[in-house]
Amino acid sequence: MKVSFDLDDTLFVSEKNFKVEPALRFPLNLIYKERLRAGTIELMKYIRSAGIELWIYTTSFRSERYIRGMFRSYGIQLDEVVNGQRHADEVQKGHSEGMPSKYPSKYRIDLHIDDDISVAQNGRTYGFKVFTVGAQDDDWANKIIAEIEKIRARKNAEKR
Repeated sequence: MKVSFDLDDTLFVSEKNFKVEPALRFPLNLIYKERLRAGTIELMKYIRSAGIELWIYTTSFRSERYIRGMFRSYGIQLDEVVNGQRHADEVQKGHSEGMPSKYPSKYRIDLHIDDDISVAQNGRTYGFKVFTVGAQDDDWANKIIAEIEKIRARKNAEKR
C-alpha cells in the first residue's frame, strides 16, 4: 500500500492557525523553516511501522533533497517524493491536454492526503482516492488512520 501527502497547507502549516510540531533545533531550524501540523510525526511513524510506503506528492518545486532532508531531521524516512518538476516530467510531459495538478494513480498511490478540494474533485474524475484535510482538527491523524485501515481491509478482502 502507498500513501502520499501534499505539503503546503496540508503538512506545512502556519502556526498562527494550527497546532504545530516543535521546531527543529538549531541549526536545522535555519534550513527547514516550515512547521509541521501537530500529529504529523506520529502519523508518519505509524504509516512506516505498518509497512505502508510513505510518499510526498506536492506541486511545489522544492528539491527532493530538501524535502527528504527535512523529514529525515524529524526521524521520518520517505519512500518517494514527487515534486512539481517530477510531476511535469512524468505526468504532464507528452500530454497536449491539461492533466490534473496531481495524479497519484500514475504512481499506484492508494490514498493521497491534501487540503485542496480541487484535488479531491480531480480524484473523482480521474479515479484516485483523496482524503481532504482542512482547518485545525485535533483528530485529523486518527481520521487518516481510519481511512488507511478501511482501504487495507478492502484490499485484503479483494485478495481472498
